Amino acid sequence: MLVHLRGLRAGLRLLRCDAVPPPQRRATLYGSSTPASGERAPWSGGDREGRAGGRGAGGRGRGAPGGGRGSGRGSPVSTPAPPVGNRRAAAVSSPTRAAPRNQDTDIEERNAESAVKRRRALQELDAVAPPQPSSSDPTWVPRDPRVKDGLWNTIDQSLVAASLKDAAITEKRRRKMDEESGFVLLGRPEAEIAELAARFEQPAYRARQLMDGVLKGARRVEDIPVIPKAFKDALTAAGVRTGRSIVHHSVAAPDGTRKFLLQLHDGRVVETVGIPVQAVAAGEAPSPSGSDGLAPTASRERLTVCVSSQVGCPMRCTFCATGKGGFARSLEAFEILDQVMTMQEAYGKRVTNVVFMGMGEPLLNLPSVAAACALMHEQLGLSARSITVSTVGVPNAIAKLAAMDLKATLAVSIHAPNQTLRESIIPSAKAYPLDALMADCAAFFQATGRRVTFEYTLMAGVNDGDNHAKELAQLLRKYDLMSHVNIIPWNPVDESEFKRPSNNRVYAFQRVLENAGVPCSRRVTRGLEAAAACGQLRNQHQKAPLEEFLVPT
Repeated sequence: MLVHLRGLRAGLRLLRCDAVPPPQRRATLYGSSTPASGERAPWSGGDREGRAGGRGAGGRGRGAPGGGRGSGRGSPVSTPAPPVGNRRAAAVSSPTRAAPRNQDTDIEERNAESAVKRRRALQELDAVAPPQPSSSDPTWVPRDPRVKDGLWNTIDQSLVAASLKDAAITEKRRRKMDEESGFVLLGRPEAEIAELAARFEQPAYRARQLMDGVLKGARRVEDIPVIPKAFKDALTAAGVRTGRSIVHHSVAAPDGTRKFLLQLHDGRVVETVGIPVQAVAAGEAPSPSGSDGLAPTASRERLTVCVSSQVGCPMRCTFCATGKGGFARSLEAFEILDQVMTMQEAYGKRVTNVVFMGMGEPLLNLPSVAAACALMHEQLGLSARSITVSTVGVPNAIAKLAAMDLKATLAVSIHAPNQTLRESIIPSAKAYPLDALMADCAAFFQATGRRVTFEYTLMAGVNDGDNHAKELAQLLRKYDLMSHVNIIPWNPVDESEFKRPSNNRVYAFQRVLENAGVPCSRRVTRGLEAAAACGQLRNQHQKAPLEEFLVPT
């Protein structure tokens, strides 16, 4: 059966090459154009598997409600999205370039014949792996039934492509949200709020009052002080809302770590974690790391917030709890900002550090992540250098991050010193080889002058040997960049075969790196009891839908 499936897929690729002119076959993950000189072509969507990407929440929960299907092909020719239930229609409607009127008719006949063969092959594949009905409950984010553990494949590629497409339409989605769910105040520039006030014939200073009210904790428009009641009633009647989430659930660990399950406007839920950090012993790092990944040098308390950037994640890292589930959609910038504000309100103190190490791959949602970083700086007064953006690696994205000049720290989840081992831990490494990732990190350092932090999760008997530490040191010396290694003992995750290494093994790994002259620190695990430690951010709703929830108004 496996050979049969492979033969069908190979035939589909051949048929597509016959039917589609060469310029369309060079589509990339970020669009339909050929990669620029010197730029690697990232993952591209597959044939049948590409239909998994970009589905709306009403179908399989793959994207924002009402979102269309993404074929994953990256073709410059767009076609209207078929009804959610009509999967085969989406497969058959593979875009092809219309033949010129003076072209030989045999080309048209060949294309038609190719389409028929492709449709029949897809029907055979559907008979083997039929689509599963998804839950209409937005709190449930199951993995696509066609996604399997093991090697990275075209189904994974198509889901990543759909994630990037979802992130790229941030502004369009925001406008649609304003129309369907109500104008959101949180995260807006004051000028846009002033335009809103003007539509209600209010003076310009009402914009500042609205913004200040939301930033000071008002979760509903009627809770904003100073604003006249008649104005608030008019805003509420017009569907204007603050954009704050609802705290559905929270847990706390004895060390002070707190995890919140937040309900968003469309019923989706995300997790965020607050980590109060005291000064720790030299050679250890707070968990997660601060802006530089090193232990604090002064005796002071910090409040670090671990934020999510997506609802779920399509990257499928084997050691990560979130990777065990599915992907629904990317978060908006104001939804990321809301997580930070929730923690400030919960702890009653100002957040000092933010790390993008929660649910999702931040560089798959770079537009919203960059906008959120700017909002944290402009509206919450957070230093850009106290923000860390973590990534497992997305082709061409690190260069884009460097060009944005956010001043944020880049943390790369490397977890292995060679390609073979890394690919077994991080399946997506097959599409983004380790040498290419390291070259991009070196280019990031050259462009920004900022040191790169490498996150290395130790898993007993997998990547925690002295030989692995020596190989990692050799790898880092190979590239021209300043770096720091953050050693992270693996945290237990349900349905995982990995084990946490002993403390002696962790210390031994660190000593090998230090003896090799590699700057490194040992992350102090926090929030383990609350299932909130790094890598454990898998919501209970990914295993089963929540029984009840409220949608913010």
